[in-house]
Amino acid sequence: MATATFHYRAVAADGKLRSGVITAENTKHVARELIRQGLTPLYVGAEEQKSGGLKLPSFSSGRGDVLFFTQELSTLLNSGVPLDRALNITSELTVRPQFRGIVLDILRSIKGGKSLADSLAAHPSLFSDLFVNMVRAGEASGSLGQIFERLAIFERSRDELRSYIISSMIYPVLLACVGVGAITVILEFVVPRFASIFDDGRMKIPLPTLIMLEVSKVVQDWWWVVALVVTGSIAAFRLYVSRPAGRLWWDERRLRLPLLGDALRKAETSRFARAMSTLVGNNVPLVQSLTISAGILNNRRMANSLRDVAQGVKRGEGIAQPLARTKMFPPLASHLLTVGEETGKLDQMFARMADIYEEETRAGIKRFTSIFEPVVILIMGIVVGALILSMLIAITSINDIAI
Repeated sequence: MATATFHYRAVAADGKLRSGVITAENTKHVARELIRQGLTPLYVGAEEQKSGGLKLPSFSSGRGDVLFFTQELSTLLNSGVPLDRALNITSELTVRPQFRGIVLDILRSIKGGKSLADSLAAHPSLFSDLFVNMVRAGEASGSLGQIFERLAIFERSRDELRSYIISSMIYPVLLACVGVGAITVILEFVVPRFASIFDDGRMKIPLPTLIMLEVSKVVQDWWWVVALVVTGSIAAFRLYVSRPAGRLWWDERRLRLPLLGDALRKAETSRFARAMSTLVGNNVPLVQSLTISAGILNNRRMANSLRDVAQGVKRGEGIAQPLARTKMFPPLASHLLTVGEETGKLDQMFARMADIYEEETRAGIKRFTSIFEPVVILIMGIVVGALILSMLIAITSINDIAI
């Protein structure tokens, strides 16, 4: 079998980064050879990595940086690389200069005597309370590598679900914007030119055409008022929901939206379950886990309900019964947790619950888009068809007058 030359990057037992070339049949043989030499392979490929990074997906957002950071530390720490060296390697592999600066700041804090958890807590916009508390528990138990492995799974699952929701909603939103834009162009530019036919006041204008012309006139003369009202309404709404009372009101209404509300509820349930699985599985106290999980939920109404659940846990009621009383989470969730309490495998049941509701969230979003898209197309068709029909009626009436 033919051989080829492969470039590699790997971490040695002393934590140092090594690179070079090996001639082998394929990348699997190269990886096996590196492991035999006591090296942990980070990259194996036909081309040399100029950027010094792993051959992993590039992320531009803050959450993507956190996922990359977590995956790197999980790989390096579980390979026996010391924490300070692992952070140094991670900074070298980081693509974005801004995040590289944050990693180096964390490294400086650790060398200055701070714990990793305290160093991460100095950047709350990137590292949540869940992340910091998990790392603190890992430092206390001496299992930091396992903690980062669990956090990598958590961050990856959350990132995948978020990406799926965003990508699923792009087309329906784009379709709606194109529809509104097309109708506006017709009323603003096409209809006024067509209206010049009826400059002669003696010509009787059919009612559908008259309505179309009046709507077009309103759009031409008052579009700035409409734009101002829409902009002001959006600004006022954003200001209202930025306050605690307004946010709570809006979050309650979102859960009642047809189709989409059910998908949002299940998305929050999967986020809650994934966080609880990560925390409970690493021996974080149940009440503290509920408090931390409430902090990462986007829906404040569901987050606030976890306070009552925490109170029930403090009273010795367990978690399943208080969760069912809130009526904020799907009924299946409390049944799964009941089984988890009875079997003593609560963390595994939370993980199972997260898997279930992630799949149901995807199914719910798919149902919503499958209905929303044809509805938008139907509305566009009706409006554009009505405009065209009004023009045809007018043209027919002109022909009748000519005859």
